[in-house]
Amino acid sequence: MAVVQKNNVREYKIDLDSSAGNAFYLLGTAQGLCRDLGLDGNQVIEEMKSGDYTNLVKTFDNYFGSVVTLETSDETLLNALS
Repeated sequence: MAVVQKNNVREYKIDLDSSAGNAFYLLGTAQGLCRDLGLDGNQVIEEMKSGDYTNLVKTFDNYFGSVVTLETSDETLLNALS
C-alpha cells in the first residue's frame, strides 16, 4: 500500500450517510485523489472494488485517510474504520 503525502491536496470530509457516501462517488473521488497525489489509480480502484461496500470504505480510508475524514453513524462502518 502506498503512503499518501499531502502535497497540495486540501483536506475535507465525506458524510457516508449522505449521497456522497455511495460507492460511485467514493470511487470517483478516489480516482481524482490518485491523480492529485501521484498514485496508481487503477490499482487503488481495483482494490476498492475487490470486496463489499465495507471493504471499499476501508480501502478508501487506508489510502486517503490523511486528507479525507469519513463520517458515519453506521456502527458497522465505524468499527471497520477504527
